Amino acid sequence: MRYYLAIILLFFVSSVFAQEKNQQNKLVQFSGLVTDADSNIVVPYVTITNLSNKLQKYAANYQGFFSFVVNPGDTVMFSAVGFTSKTLVLPKTITDNKYTAMVQIKSEIVYLKTVRVNPWATVEEFNKDFLSLKVADDDMAIAKKNLSRQSINGMKLTLPRDGGEIANSNYRYNFDRMMNVNMRQTNPLLNPFAWGRLMQEIFNGDKARSSEQ
Repeated sequence: MRYYLAIILLFFVSSVFAQEKNQQNKLVQFSGLVTDADSNIVVPYVTITNLSNKLQKYAANYQGFFSFVVNPGDTVMFSAVGFTSKTLVLPKTITDNKYTAMVQIKSEIVYLKTVRVNPWATVEEFNKDFLSLKVADDDMAIAKKNLSRQSINGMKLTLPRDGGEIANSNYRYNFDRMMNVNMRQTNPLLNPFAWGRLMQEIFNGDKARSSEQ
């Protein structure tokens, strides 16, 4: 009786070890989508590291989708610039040959120290410039000065034309050239009909003067 019990126990233990070994050697297609935990927007190009398989690395595409082969029970880490890394442990028992998951990672907030930019190297230089500072007029005086005739005439001479003015000028020039493309102005000195009219006017003038006499 003891012999039979030992054989049954041996078969039971061997079957359990065989199942565990087969479960460890089983390959699963792990797929999913990586999104932002706060806005649910996909996070592109996330680096995925399988910590249980010699730190093998994978990458999600620009839509946050990933798909690669793992073993059940593997530990996978998701990392991206500007986000906190997240570690995911796959279930040890996966009945199907594929496993999907929606992975959410949180944005990483980095607080930087306040930086003050001063145009003066020392306090003495600041005091010197502050004491020699000329206080400007009030807003009304500054507005009147900017809108004076002398100021506007000076701006007319110094300020270049803006893009709108140049565009309108070019448009008018192109329009006039298009409308007058078939109108050629000839030199009247080379026109024989003009010479004929001139001679006719001269003869008529001579006849008119002779008749008056």
